[in-house]
Amino acid sequence: MKLATFRSDGGEKIGMVHDGDARLFDLARAAGRDGGSNPAFASMLSLIDAGPSALDQASRLFEKHGKDETLSENVASVDILAPVPEPRQMRDGMSFPLHILQAPRGQLKLAARAKNDMAELARIDAEPLGELPEVYRKQPIYYITNRFSVRGTNTTVKWPRYSQVMDYELEFGIVTKNRGANISAAKAKDHIFGYTIFNDFSARDAQRIEMDGRLGPAKGKSFDGGNVMGPWIVTPDEIGDPYKLKMEARVNGEMRSRGISEGMLFSFEEIIEHVTKDETLMPGEFIGSGTVGNGCGLELGWYLEHGDTIELEVEKIGILKNRVERQSA
Repeated sequence: MKLATFRSDGGEKIGMVHDGDARLFDLARAAGRDGGSNPAFASMLSLIDAGPSALDQASRLFEKHGKDETLSENVASVDILAPVPEPRQMRDGMSFPLHILQAPRGQLKLAARAKNDMAELARIDAEPLGELPEVYRKQPIYYITNRFSVRGTNTTVKWPRYSQVMDYELEFGIVTKNRGANISAAKAKDHIFGYTIFNDFSARDAQRIEMDGRLGPAKGKSFDGGNVMGPWIVTPDEIGDPYKLKMEARVNGEMRSRGISEGMLFSFEEIIEHVTKDETLMPGEFIGSGTVGNGCGLELGWYLEHGDTIELEVEKIGILKNRVERQSA
């Protein structure tokens, strides 16, 4: 099942995505047509909180009324919001070894370019990548980001005025269900509601300064509209193996980054186990995978420009599309 949050007729609604990702079946309206409202269909968080019975009713409603054209709207004619417009928590990880190795090199090169130090650039390029720091194999590494800055597909991300270096990140992630603490990896699948795409837009020059301070990122990641996810949530039954998904980033239609979701140092199930050690996981949280290897401009030395359109595509999920624009001073 694919589930979206969208705005139509001045209100936020949730719907099932169907007809080749072209139509949205309005669950609340369908429940009303069936003789009564269901508070589970008021929002995505309400649906997640309501548990399996609400998803079962959604399936029954679609089976019964899915061919009723008056209960569906065209994806192209509505605003698709982030599937969870305000997650209860947001964590983003560092899971892919190649990115972990290449990102610090990218930051060093960024600093050398800022000083116009060509000799330093050449020295950095000549150095081997080295070995993965052991800490990344000991436990999942993640940070908590701004859950109030979330936006969806087809939005324009405003370039923060304090930054000159804007970047995209090719990621995917999970939305959680079922409150719990001290969850074992073996039982963590019971806490995955579904999967979505994540673009962790990054102000790299601001992030570089913060990381020198050994605490962060903060303003390198947290600015209005910088956490973009979507276009919808896909439930695990439609994903199959989440660690074999093809991933691609395109800028202005040109392929920039390509990868696959395999090779995470820790699976989402293992990340949940770590997160929930003496800490309660809430339904409706988001946990990102971190950037796939070669999945951002920091690794490639190829950053975004004013007016660029970025598309992130993840197999079996869809395409997350955004535009970046500089702001006037």
